[in-house]
Order: sequence, then structure tokens, then C-alpha cells
Amino acid sequence: MQPAAERFWTTLDQHAGIALREGPRQLSYAELRHEVAARASQLQQLGVQRVALALDNGLEWALWDLALLRAGLVCVPLPGFFSPAQQEHVLNHAGIDCLIGAVSPFSERCGFQQTANDLLQRQPDAAAPVPAGTLKITYTSGTTGQPKGVCLDAEAQLAVAESLWQASRPCDVRQHLCVLPLATLLENIAGLYAPLLAGARVELRPLAEIGFSGAAGFELQRLLATLQASQPHSLILLPQLLLALVSAAEQGVPLPASLRFVAVGGGRVASQLLERAERLGLAVFEGYGLSECASVVCLNTPEARRIGTVGRPLPHVELRLADDGEVLVRGPHMLGYLGEPPLTGEWLATGDLGHFEDGFLILHGRKKHQFVTAYGRNVNPEWVEAELVQQASIAQAWLHGEALAQNVAVLVPRRPELSDAELQAAVERVNAGLPDYARVHHWLRAAEAFRPDNGLATANGRLRRDALFSHHQPAINALLFPDFEVRSMEFFDQLQHQTNSEREYLLGAPIIHAALAGTATRAQYIAFLTQAYHHVKHTVPLLMACGARLPERLEWLREAIAEYIEEEIGHQEWILNDIRACGGDAEAVRHGQPALPTELMVAYVYDRIARHNPASFFGMVNVLEGTSIALATQAAGVLQDKLQLPAKAFSYLTSHGSLDIEHIEFFKKLMNRLDDEGDKAAVVHTARVVYRLYGDIFRSLTTPEHSHATA
Repeated sequence: MQPAAERFWTTLDQHAGIALREGPRQLSYAELRHEVAARASQLQQLGVQRVALALDNGLEWALWDLALLRAGLVCVPLPGFFSPAQQEHVLNHAGIDCLIGAVSPFSERCGFQQTANDLLQRQPDAAAPVPAGTLKITYTSGTTGQPKGVCLDAEAQLAVAESLWQASRPCDVRQHLCVLPLATLLENIAGLYAPLLAGARVELRPLAEIGFSGAAGFELQRLLATLQASQPHSLILLPQLLLALVSAAEQGVPLPASLRFVAVGGGRVASQLLERAERLGLAVFEGYGLSECASVVCLNTPEARRIGTVGRPLPHVELRLADDGEVLVRGPHMLGYLGEPPLTGEWLATGDLGHFEDGFLILHGRKKHQFVTAYGRNVNPEWVEAELVQQASIAQAWLHGEALAQNVAVLVPRRPELSDAELQAAVERVNAGLPDYARVHHWLRAAEAFRPDNGLATANGRLRRDALFSHHQPAINALLFPDFEVRSMEFFDQLQHQTNSEREYLLGAPIIHAALAGTATRAQYIAFLTQAYHHVKHTVPLLMACGARLPERLEWLREAIAEYIEEEIGHQEWILNDIRACGGDAEAVRHGQPALPTELMVAYVYDRIARHNPASFFGMVNVLEGTSIALATQAAGVLQDKLQLPAKAFSYLTSHGSLDIEHIEFFKKLMNRLDDEGDKAAVVHTARVVYRLYGDIFRSLTTPEHSHATA
């Protein structure tokens, strides 16, 4: 056992009373020690080396985590908010040979088999060596690419826990409620280890009881009910959760009088929000940390607190600034990233910019996020974004201004019904407190929130700035450069540019978000397949109708239609097979009627071919193939994992996700050969209408009358 772990258990040996509680089940400190020792022995006897925890918040998560610490084995928390692809990456990258969690199609797909001890084991492929002393590998969701594995020893983790225990001692915290997932390092160390060092009671609830659903859903009422039931002394919150609590309290919702220490971190917190909390009597303490330093390095405390800062450095670390203002940390920190060269040097570069005032650290934002305007002024967007989201009408904000004379923000309204005038008033209030170079000079209303499932945010809510730029660049160009010569693009690119708002209407359908977040039901999936059958069965007849009416000048396009027919024929039968594999009535679907939006979409395209321009059909092709590439494969993986359905229930989605990647390149070449302006206009117009109608099909799936397959 590492020395830091020995000191940890020696301290816990001195405590009495209740250590952990989940509902009616609770463990005293003596029972905790006994249970952890038994599990540690079990793990050692199995001979496993790297163990992943795939459990919900609760006693089991805490007990297995502590057992791994005691046994000196590598623990790899597997966040439930990671996508199935990210989770599989973690299991393979970390060389996991034991998985603690429920048997599922996902675990079987990854090669795990249940053993006599009820644990899941496998023989992994050759894995990257871990740095000596590694006891935990925590994966950061990051803002680009695959998650990275941060390797930590016991010293780094428990030094943070010790500092946090000492920092909160004036508040005499005796009961802590875990609100954030224990798979996040912050709650694991600050919400489990630190309270146990203090001899406090840790209250554990499943995340659904706290209010979390999927990767991005949250129900405030559940959190409020849990707070009233548990009456905790301390919580750890993300800024958006604090904002929700403060807003509720300002509306007269009572918060527990028991709260003594509310820590907030994980993102920039506007001073205005902390001042609002203070007026309500909430004891909120902002901090700062990063996984590479085993979470917290700075914290405001009851004895040293200054709003607008992230506090002073904790006793276990030293901080200084590089010449460019980057924050550097010396003290216990990560051993390195898994699979990468070990760290060198004493000082860890955080990538964050800041300055000190009287020993308190004031953060400016991420070094790599700072942009330079056309006038040479440096702007950190996180500063402006934090001010924007303090407005009652703005839920999320992203600021862009690199090399621009005027900054542009993309805003997500807090409620869909909020008007543009209300958003404009909010922007004007923020601008009144900003220097001109940092102001929001133009803004766009986002069609959808920034979430992990659409790739615009990480699992912990941080913005994916490159993805946001790519997603909104056409709209920004149209806003800032209205005379931009769209005709200079090839026609395929013009088509995407001119249908952007309609595409966002489709992608904003709630059922799409539910599918990607893993919260869609089997009935909703069958309902989707039902409507897919009723339009896919018309694909070949529509192709034939289009080919028959094409003029001689488009003979080359008729040849392409023959290829499409050969590829598409019979696909509706795949869908019926998928419905059978889901337990649905395929024959009832075959002989049933489509929903009204489906019927309208199909009839509209037949009409465009017959009465207008047969090239119109390719507007529908653009919609369906583009949507398949964007959604099909990802949705299939998530739904299969969450609904625990066999792979044969997803032949339509999985085939189209991969097939349409090739199809879209073929389609792109076809569209770029069109040289008649009338043909181009017909394709664009049809695509716009079909995006709307297809969006209505998806929206119909959430209504009661279409929530089940109907005949």
C-alpha cells in the first residue's frame, strides 16, 4: 500500500459513526473498513490489474473505488455520460481486464464475460504501460478528439483531499451529498475522500434521483426534492447547477437551511452569480482545478474569500505565472498521460491564463481560446460568455471574433419562446459593462443547445469551440458578409449553405436528441422505423418517376438513377426485419398507414417530379443521405447499448450510416455537374421543404398518437 493510502486508512480508523448512506442502507466506519478489506482481498485473489467502474452513484461505486485504493490496483472510472464509442476507447486504451458493472450487450461486445464472483473479466490486448505508482486513470472528455487518460498515484489524490478537509473545517461539515457523478474526479476526491477524512457522512443517491438524465438532461425539481430530504451540509456544483438553484431560490423556492459549504467549479463563474447567492445567504466558495493536478488547486474558504477570484492556492501546491500569464503548478500532480512520454520538470503548465491579487488567483480563461480582433486587441471569450449566461434569457453563449472587426455571439435562449427583442436587451445590458473591443456587436440565435450528443460541448459542459465554429461559420459569414458571393462555391456547397436553417430545424427535433443521449424508448425507435418504412418503400418508385421524366440533356443523370435503383431496391424489407427484431409487428406496419407528415413528404416529392422539375427529387436525396451520415451510425450504437437490443435490430441505421458516406460523395459529384440554374433552384427549394417535413416526421414521434407503431 502506498504511504499516502496508509495514512488515509489510519485516519479513517479513528472515526466512528456513519460513513456512507444510500437510502435505507448505511455503513458505519467500522463496517466500511471491513467491507473494503474484504473486497480488496477478493480483487487481489483474482489477479486483476486494471479495473473499470461502470456503476451509478451509490454505495457500490464508493466501496469498489476504496477497495481498489486499498488493494493497490489501478481504478478507471467509466463515466456514464461518455458515448459508447468513448467508453469502448477507455476500456481498450487502458487495457481493462476487469469491469465492475451490469452485464449488457455493450460489455459482451467488448469481450467481457461474467465469472463466478459476479465480476466481468476478459483477457485484453497488449495495453500501454502505466507509470509506476498509478492507482487511478481518470479520462478527461476534452474539447477535441478521444478522451485522454490522466495517471494519478495515491499521493496526488489524497493530498488534495487532505487540503480540502482542512479548508472546510471552519464550517464543520458532518454530512455531504454527492451531486456530481462519482466518475468525475472532483466528486470522487472532494465529495468522497475529503468527507471521509473529516469523519463525516457521505450521502449517495443514484444520479436519476439527483435529477440527471442522459448526458445533458437535468430536472431541477428532483435536485430540490433530494436536498430537502437529505439536508446536507455541503455540496459540489457546476456553475449551471448553481445558477439553477439560485434562480429557483430567487423565485421563492426554499433551499435547505443546513447548507454550510457549497463549492463550485468546473467552469467560469460570473461574479454576479456569486453575489446573487450571497444575497440569498448561500455559502458558496469558488475554486479551480484540473484533472492533471488531481482536481482542486485553489479555493475560496470561509477564512479567505474574495468574489471574482478562484481563491488562494491550497497548502499542498505552489502556483506561479509564466511570462505570458499562464498559470503553472508545482506539487503532487499527474504522473503523465497514459501512452505518452512521462512528464518532465517540476512545474505543470495548466493552459490557463490569470493573475494574482493579494494572493487570490483571478483567471482570464484558456490560453488557446483567446482570440485577436482585426484591431489587434486580445479577447478571452470565456469572460464575455460568463457575463452573457448570467442574463435570465440566455442559457448558453459562444463568442467568436478572431481577425474580425466586430465580435459575433451565438446565443441559446433559456426558453424557446423568448423573443429576439428579449435576447437583444440582454446583450445590451452585458455590453454596457464591457469595453468596446470585447462587446457583442452581432449575435445569432442557435437552433439547438450546445450538448455532448450534437458534438458542440463536452460531457462536463465545456464548449467545443472548433465544432461550434464549423457548425455556425456559414451563418456567421451570411451575417457579417451579406454580399459574399455564394455563387463562387460549387453547387453542392451552395446547396448546404442555402439550406442551413432548415437543416437545423430538423436536427433540433427532441426525439433526435433523445436518441443520441440514450433516453429514447423502444416504442419510439419502432415508431421511427414505422415511418421510415412508409417513406423508404417509395424510394425506388420515386427514382423511376424521376428517371422517366428527365430531359435528354440530363441523360447522364438518368444513368446515375439506374445505379441508385440497384443500390436501394428492397431496403424497406430491412426495416421490417429491424421491427421484428425489436419485438414489433412488422406486418401491421406493412399494411398500415403513414403518419401525416410522412404522407405529405412523399406526396410532395411525387408532385415536384410530376408537375415541376424532375431534378427536384435530388433535394430529397440531399436531406436523407446527409441526415444518415450525421446521425445513423451514432444513434444506432447508443440505442443498441441503452435499449439492449440485438445488432440485427439496427440493420437499416448501421447500413445507411456507412453506405451514405460513399453515396454522399457520389451525390456531390452529381450536383456539381448541374449547370442549369432552373435545375439548381428546384433542388434547393425541394431540399428546404423536405428538411421541414422530415423534421415534422421526427417531431410527430414524440406525440402520444405516434409514440407506438400503428397499423
